[in-house]
Amino acid sequence: MSLSIHSSFLPHEDPEASLEFYRDVLGFEVRNDVGNGRMRWVTVGPAGQPGTSLVLAPPVADPGVTDDERRAITEMMAKGTYAMLLLATDDLDTTFERLRVADSEIVQEPAEQPYGVRDCAVRDPAGNLLRIQQR
Repeated sequence: MSLSIHSSFLPHEDPEASLEFYRDVLGFEVRNDVGNGRMRWVTVGPAGQPGTSLVLAPPVADPGVTDDERRAITEMMAKGTYAMLLLATDDLDTTFERLRVADSEIVQEPAEQPYGVRDCAVRDPAGNLLRIQQR
């Protein structure tokens, strides 16, 4: 059996801010854009990797989510503890500088980690934590 990750989901509350970050700052391609207003699903992915996508989705669109769960999700997103994504780049310093110049929310500047990688951390417009490692 051969499996691959096709899509992963991250929550967002502002589709335009998410598009600006993932498309304009990180350079991802827009693959799909459906819905409207805050109920909008935007699929993006790294250029040259058509089989890997990230779906930016409204976090509480599921009708089965209770009001208490909606509040908890909103609170966790605000703290940046609801979702996380790990990316890799060939040039961490250039990637970090691009994020810094775009006024991204920097959590950690590039640093050698005790677990053997060099990485940095930022938050996307929804508060999701992104760690970016040097390949």
